Amino acid sequence: MKRWLVLAQLPLVVGWILRTQMPPPIEQSWREPVKYIGKRNPDPRFYDGKLPHAVGVHHVQVFRSNRSQPLGSDTVGWTYAHQPYLAYWKGQFYLQFIQGLVEEHNPPTRTLMLSSEDGYRWSNPIIVFPEYELPEIHDDEAIIPAGTKAVMHQRMGWYVAQNGRLLVSGFYGYAATPRRAPNTGNGLGRVVREVYEDGSLGPIYFVRYNRHAGWGEHNTRFPFYTASPDKGFIEACNLLLSNKLITLQWWEEDRAEDGFYPLNPSQVVEPDAPTGKVTTSAGAGKAFCFYRRPDGAIVGLWKNQYSSLSPDNGLTWRPIVKNKTLWTTGAKTWGQRTDDGRYVIVHNQSPTRRNRFPMAALVGEDGHLFDRIFALRGEVPPRRYQGLHKNPGVQYFRGIIEGNGNPPGDEMWITYSVNKEDIWISRTRVPITESVQSELAETFDSVASIKELSLWNLYIPAWAPITIVADRATGDRYLQLRDEEPYDYCYAERIFPKSSTKTIQFRFQGERLPQGYAVEIELQDQDGNRPLRLRIDKEWLSFDLGKVEAEPIKIAPARWHHVVLKIDCAAKQYRLQLDSKDYPEAIPFNEAADNVERIVFRTGPYRNHVPPEVAEAGAPKQSGFDCEDLPGSERKAPLIVFNLDDLRTSSR
Repeated sequence: MKRWLVLAQLPLVVGWILRTQMPPPIEQSWREPVKYIGKRNPDPRFYDGKLPHAVGVHHVQVFRSNRSQPLGSDTVGWTYAHQPYLAYWKGQFYLQFIQGLVEEHNPPTRTLMLSSEDGYRWSNPIIVFPEYELPEIHDDEAIIPAGTKAVMHQRMGWYVAQNGRLLVSGFYGYAATPRRAPNTGNGLGRVVREVYEDGSLGPIYFVRYNRHAGWGEHNTRFPFYTASPDKGFIEACNLLLSNKLITLQWWEEDRAEDGFYPLNPSQVVEPDAPTGKVTTSAGAGKAFCFYRRPDGAIVGLWKNQYSSLSPDNGLTWRPIVKNKTLWTTGAKTWGQRTDDGRYVIVHNQSPTRRNRFPMAALVGEDGHLFDRIFALRGEVPPRRYQGLHKNPGVQYFRGIIEGNGNPPGDEMWITYSVNKEDIWISRTRVPITESVQSELAETFDSVASIKELSLWNLYIPAWAPITIVADRATGDRYLQLRDEEPYDYCYAERIFPKSSTKTIQFRFQGERLPQGYAVEIELQDQDGNRPLRLRIDKEWLSFDLGKVEAEPIKIAPARWHHVVLKIDCAAKQYRLQLDSKDYPEAIPFNEAADNVERIVFRTGPYRNHVPPEVAEAGAPKQSGFDCEDLPGSERKAPLIVFNLDDLRTSSR
């Protein structure tokens, strides 16, 4: 490395070292390896928990289930999509997830794979692990007939081997009924195949059989990996099998007692009990992930609040215990060190311990104590398809595990599923913060794509894209929101320096606003209080939020209009100017707010309120059959096109 480059980076390195805080030694912290000590927690009445929104989070829908327009040559659509995993290898993102016809644990299921250069535009999915026909199986008192399809399960997706090979992994199991789990040690075993640099795939092999359950070379369809003629592939598999941190992800589906795993993660202790008695918990040992503390200790995280510490890279572990301050559900918890040297846990910090929202980020300095919490996503669109175990919400978060690549830039990338039917990815600005210091002057003139809008929060369904557009006549660039999604919307949110008095101005054009559709613009404070809303349809600019009854203004939405808002939180009112003409009177706030700090441009109505029964008791435990398929969800709605430019703020 050139000397000037070393000197240029020296302040960054020194700054990271000075900021790094060491956690307590393992012997002092193993009883609760992770602790949230912040004062905030989610409000169960709101999907975003009324938590501060992190600055600069982009959510992009990678895959949208559609039954009537299925993938490839399928004769019927597949509407269960869940358990995604992410890697970054040789300049590409790779994402895989499970797909089922209707619901989980109900055959057939299979695994799909997509790729992307930038995390925003994704390839069409291909089948990486196809449907698998089972022999006749006697499962307790049930008989699974020969020819029944297997049920796949996901606890590990990718492995970038030290020899440079990329392996994709899956697990073939079975379930006699949809209420029997395929991840209790009774399945066939784990399969792998290689992903080549051109995106093509190598043959499928088993890399580990569930031999204790009677499965092996004699009764499975794919060969064992050692039969491969490719020595580099065999080496990659051997490297995978020798990595005890990575393969600990397999325990839940394997559960063999042959010494392959360094511990039995279902064995937990109550650290405050006098005897430290070890017990077996059915909820322990599921969905393992890990990160490395500044002192080198490994923090292992499982579902249902369980965690443990390893001093030697996963070879030995302290007892597994519950983290009392992680309000987890039955969904996955993800933890990692971000590129600024801090630590993040992403999961559903749920007051009911059942609702799979919000998508919350706990942030801390040392990997042990976490003192800040942010909402990365509070959006929960309606489920479009019914099915058993179709838990509503944003869930099963997975980032890029250590060793599986690091994309350019400092952002944190997380993939997840929504309602177990759609797959999303998020890019979060690092460091994760809740505020900005500079007033806005967003003209978009020097912005080539939305990827450069690092301080904006963007929510982008597949049928509701947000883009930067250049006017063909003038060359002027602006932000465009398009929406054809019948049960969702897109939004663009910008946080600005909070103040009790604020002047906000912007230009808008309702290029296309079909009859009965509207765009909403709201100001909010950090708690999500909504003092005002502007509603723009094909004829009117309205202010009728709650009990506010200000007269609307007739507009020509296809023209560009200039709006100036003067906010006065002390007086609980605002004044509006449209195209240099003052609205004749002050308009009262709908809700009191001591200050304002974000503006939201949204192509659909507000939906942050959680139904009372769900807020109090949580979503139904056996969810999915409490709703009907939503009509018209597989056809695009009339197109909305809304353009935004010259967003500016100032305090007064």
